[in-house]
Amino acid sequence: MSSSKKRSPFEIVRRLIVLVKPMLPIMLAAIAMGVAGHFCATFITIFGGFGLLTAAGLESPVASVGTVFVCILVFALLRGVLRYAEQASNHFIAFKLLALIRDKVFGALRRLTLAKLEGRDRGDLISLITADIEQLEVFYAHTISPVCIAVICVIGMTCFTASCHILPALVLLAGYLLVGVALPIWSAKRGDKAAREYRQTLADTNSYVLESLRGLRDTLQYQNTNVRAEGITAHSEALGEKQKAMKYREGVMVGATNTLILLTVLAVLGVSVSLYRSGAMTEGGVLICTLAALSSFGPVVALANLGASLTQVFASADRVLDLLDEEPVTADVTDGSDTAFAGAEAKQVSFAYAAEEVLHDLSLTIPEKKIVGITGRSGSGKSTFLRLLLRFWDVTGGSIRFGEEDIRRVNTAALRAQESLVTQETELFDDTIENNIKIAKHDATRAEVEAACKKAALDGFIQKLPKGYDTPVGELGGALSGGERQRIGVARAFLHDAPFLLLDEPTSNLDSLNEGVILKAVRDECSEKTVLLVSHRKSTMAVADVSFSVESGRLS
Repeated sequence: MSSSKKRSPFEIVRRLIVLVKPMLPIMLAAIAMGVAGHFCATFITIFGGFGLLTAAGLESPVASVGTVFVCILVFALLRGVLRYAEQASNHFIAFKLLALIRDKVFGALRRLTLAKLEGRDRGDLISLITADIEQLEVFYAHTISPVCIAVICVIGMTCFTASCHILPALVLLAGYLLVGVALPIWSAKRGDKAAREYRQTLADTNSYVLESLRGLRDTLQYQNTNVRAEGITAHSEALGEKQKAMKYREGVMVGATNTLILLTVLAVLGVSVSLYRSGAMTEGGVLICTLAALSSFGPVVALANLGASLTQVFASADRVLDLLDEEPVTADVTDGSDTAFAGAEAKQVSFAYAAEEVLHDLSLTIPEKKIVGITGRSGSGKSTFLRLLLRFWDVTGGSIRFGEEDIRRVNTAALRAQESLVTQETELFDDTIENNIKIAKHDATRAEVEAACKKAALDGFIQKLPKGYDTPVGELGGALSGGERQRIGVARAFLHDAPFLLLDEPTSNLDSLNEGVILKAVRDECSEKTVLLVSHRKSTMAVADVSFSVESGRLS
């Protein structure tokens, strides 16, 4: 999925941080514990300096060496407890927010419907839903809180060092800003493009591997394994090159960070010694300022390390936001009417995919409680017309009426509640047969499911299975044949029991015997329903009360 626009890091941060609002009390607690924990870690070293001053008989704020050891022990214990509590709080926030984002993404996918999702790369979407959303954990668990902690700790340690003398404090502040601000910004700018390319290459690799797994049977049959293996190798090598470049930048960042810290400590030491020689600072001041510089860069280093990881976070967030911001071609109607079905009518309907016109000036009346058949060659627009009746797409010309109302003014939930669609390829979930059928009616009883299956000529087959209706169908229904999957789709339609039944080649995968059983069920069970039956089989059309032929998008 290509990015519709490139957002600035500040825009991405703004969009992501809005979601934290419900978790603000926990976030504030995590920041407070993080600040306290880092100060404990820093002052373990500083109190060690106080102990040296006390032992040497020099001026020290701590009276005895024993007091120093007690304080160091308390700081060490508190550091461990506070660090654990901070990390637990941050990860609690992160996982809650990732669940919220996944919910928003699935809501966006449902809102976009087939008009935007048909033809989309499934592997790319899977990569977005899994890897890209998971990458946001870095932002919520390892960015917001550490940034706030670093700011507070920098202010605190600068003030503490300034209590000895302002000059070493300013040098230390300059070091903080270079390591914690300038270096991450420089790294992010250099790595932004590479991170986006890496995330897209990862998505492409996932797509290729998923495609290879799904087509494994044909690959083996036609001895094409070497070609697919070479393709996987090529994708893996391309991904490895992108990753290698990013790791190289991370290595440069680590080296630059450590170098700047060392130079800052040396600069603080040099300035402090110079002040001592001029009489502006005591020996204790030189020691404490140097130890403060040595021990206080922890929160700032955490910011420096974010430079490389945030480029990937922003790249992933950009892809997620692209999906969330994408506008559906046919937005759900929620402020219309709950019109009851009383027949349907197409008036001079035209429809085009991009520049390719599929339907042209199509007019058709579908009377209530009749079986209407539509025949035509593949690509003539039959299936497209069914999807227009469901408002997966909107007409580009003309209108479709649902009862007495234009379909675009009927509430989407009410519209689809009164329609059932059976397609040539029935999508199944990795669940039991019963649960796959109950998608059409979640609160259906076992008796209702069995009744629907009997109408679809499926009950006898299911009863012979060792687990019956509790038999798993496997991933994508792989444990069943094409005909069995199609009959599950027909059973769903019977269970849904909508007044308007749309059948798109419902018997294309069935033999003549089962086709006859299902068509008889349609004739007998749907006498009080309206059925729109699309098929190229003459035997299927025999059940229709009236039939039409569609050729090249026109009714003939």
